[in-house]
Amino acid sequence: MISVMIMYPKTDDSTFDMDYYKATHMPMFAESLGDACQGWGAATIKTGKWEAVGWAMVDSQEALDAAMAEHGAKIMGDIPNYTNVAPELVVGDVA
Repeated sequence: MISVMIMYPKTDDSTFDMDYYKATHMPMFAESLGDACQGWGAATIKTGKWEAVGWAMVDSQEALDAAMAEHGAKIMGDIPNYTNVAPELVVGDVA
């Protein structure tokens, strides 16, 4: 199992629509993962250099790669609908 964290940096001019992110974008991402998605969530960050974070628990790197190969353009194309910053993806093995 892997953890996929999508981190959004906070800048002087960054914007982030959490309502859209949690109601539209993250459900689309989770649906793209299909049965390989074991859970997901989103949070607004209150301190530090991040504006927000989304996460998903995914069965495997292969499942993530397959979902992104098939649906990645749609997922990435949706980013301007909720933020004006580029996300940073952090993937790790669940310990």
